[in-house]
Amino acid sequence: MTRRSSPVEAALSLLQGVARADVPLAPLTTYRVGGNAAVFATPTSVDELFAVGSAARDTGLPVLLIGRGSNMLVADTGFPGIAVSLASMHGVAERIDVADTTVVAGGGVALPVLARRTVAAGLTGFEWAVGVPGSVGGAVRMNAGGHGSDMAASMRTVRIADLGELAEYDLGVEALHLGFRSSGLLDHHVVLHATLQLAPGEVAAGEAALTEIVRWRREHQPGGQNCGSVFVNPVPGELAAAQLIDGLGLRGFRIGGAMVSDKHANFIQASDGCPAADVWAVMEHVRSAVHQASGILLRSEVRLVGFPTTADDAGTKRAAS
Repeated sequence: MTRRSSPVEAALSLLQGVARADVPLAPLTTYRVGGNAAVFATPTSVDELFAVGSAARDTGLPVLLIGRGSNMLVADTGFPGIAVSLASMHGVAERIDVADTTVVAGGGVALPVLARRTVAAGLTGFEWAVGVPGSVGGAVRMNAGGHGSDMAASMRTVRIADLGELAEYDLGVEALHLGFRSSGLLDHHVVLHATLQLAPGEVAAGEAALTEIVRWRREHQPGGQNCGSVFVNPVPGELAAAQLIDGLGLRGFRIGGAMVSDKHANFIQASDGCPAADVWAVMEHVRSAVHQASGILLRSEVRLVGFPTTADDAGTKRAAS
């Protein structure tokens, strides 16, 4: 009798030359924690990307897009489906086209690189992104922002590869349903590139703005193994998550190898060798303490892979950078 193959074995068979088995995800995230992907795909073209979508449909395996891993916490048990990296896709990983004040950037382009390139081209409006370690695709998914601006301020259209429909199409910004650190994009929507509309600027002024933003972030935010801000500000511009956490004296709170940063209360640091479960436990303790003290249930800004999510995290669940 022929042994029936598992969904993972079936996916690997369908994706020969595109995917590998049991690949560690920790090195691909800024937390540097978590387990392995059952299947790890590195497509080099849209056709190969659609092959991933077809394999996911045929096997029933879930799909996880890995950008620059700056907004993701992977459980120690890993991801049981197909993790996809766009780092090898030509035109997605490195594309930056500038024509007058219009910029087209590939979904895999690093935000700091794009910020510096637009300033060098004499454009203004994207300087805020120089301190955000994510990718363009991830930034679209979560409407990333900072320093008084966000993706919604300059984004006009997005080119999507739909792994469910196996189709490629454009979406206008209104169809993305952008909110504060959220969008309407789903797991099977892959951002191939985004079109931005910026404004003419002075190169010297832009470079000064970049320098100031980098200086501010180094002064106010910690380095090391973290994912940036953990919780969404409950009332943007008025009530910050860090303010609530700080008010409870939780800076330095530790569980195992994870702790609330001494430098910024909305950052959670992981130490070398720390299990992802410790980071999750600190997150949950902070969320619970704030809820009990204020009645506010903080929403995670982090893509939680392999962890239970609350209804309040449903929008953030698909926002990975």
